[in-house]
Amino acid sequence: MATSSRHASSSKLPESVYNPRRHVGVHAEWVSDVSSTDYPGHYPNEDHSWNLEKFKKNLQVKVQRLSQRSIEFDLVGVDASIANAFRRILIAEVPTIAIEHVYVWNNTSVIHDEVLAQRLGLIPFNIDPALVEYRTPTGFNAQPNDRNTLVFRLAVTCERVKNTKKDVKPSEQYINEYVKSGDLVWVPQGEQESVFASNPPAPTNKEIVLAKLRPGQEIDMELHAIKGVGKEHAKWSPVATASYRLHPLIILNPEKPIPPHLAKKFASCFSPGVVTIDKDGEVTIDERNMRKDSVSREVLRHKEFEGSVQLRRIRDWFIFNVESEGPYAPERLFLESIKVMRDKIATIKAAAEGLMASADAEPNLANADGDVEMGEA
Repeated sequence: MATSSRHASSSKLPESVYNPRRHVGVHAEWVSDVSSTDYPGHYPNEDHSWNLEKFKKNLQVKVQRLSQRSIEFDLVGVDASIANAFRRILIAEVPTIAIEHVYVWNNTSVIHDEVLAQRLGLIPFNIDPALVEYRTPTGFNAQPNDRNTLVFRLAVTCERVKNTKKDVKPSEQYINEYVKSGDLVWVPQGEQESVFASNPPAPTNKEIVLAKLRPGQEIDMELHAIKGVGKEHAKWSPVATASYRLHPLIILNPEKPIPPHLAKKFASCFSPGVVTIDKDGEVTIDERNMRKDSVSREVLRHKEFEGSVQLRRIRDWFIFNVESEGPYAPERLFLESIKVMRDKIATIKAAAEGLMASADAEPNLANADGDVEMGEA
């Protein structure tokens, strides 16, 4: 199916989007063209070898802020492996600060020590990880110090309000009925008071309920927070949500238009705002809102629309949704994931160069084709 001339002339998307080579077909019960074809040798007389300048030209990143803690950004011109690598890095390898050690001096609440410790570990903090060093197995950072550990104190005692009637609400009967994340008090160590002077360490949400107390019960603890990453424990993951989807593409067939009396039914098969209907009942696709469609395939269930529309996705256009849960502004999270990716690439490059240097020094390590052979450890 080809797009109508009117559809193409009013397009808000570049014409290259309609290149079938970039599409994944979405059908009633299956998908087609799931494999990319832009590699050398697939198309005769076409050079599809990887080229840095071509990659730079096709690469696009567009950011849209959804709220104070979340963004949506488009990553265009990459394959699924790169998009998924960034998603995994966002979840598991961008560092944050979380409570790791809990020293319980007194806990007479109904919540067991280990359960409360787990709840405390999941509290997100506003601490910039760049200002904190990792705890290491050996060396200077093997022991807690003011560069790798932040100390908090949690001391809350529940008391009954004097001269209150028994029929009033519990919140009016008790002082400190709830223990909340806002009750954590930062205890500066060493030079931390000057380092964190502009932004004192504290939970990003001070209303997280940790425990419920009754008169006579108390919690007294010392908490040590350190730097870590999500692949070690989910409490160090900086995101609440990090997901992506392929940009949807809806193509109308000009040779079989939607009848005006079915226009509203056709529009109801898509997410609101995707389909527009003019005063004459003519159906068009709003390309700026096309990204909102969930590709539910509802339209493919109706026989009257058969042959009138094609549903596709653009294989190299990824729409990311990222929600920050810690110290990072949502716009900064993707930049932090790029730093991690660059470090990984630098490590691989250094290892490859070292391997090639070894092969040059010891020619016997290379086979007849010039490939490096790994020796026994």
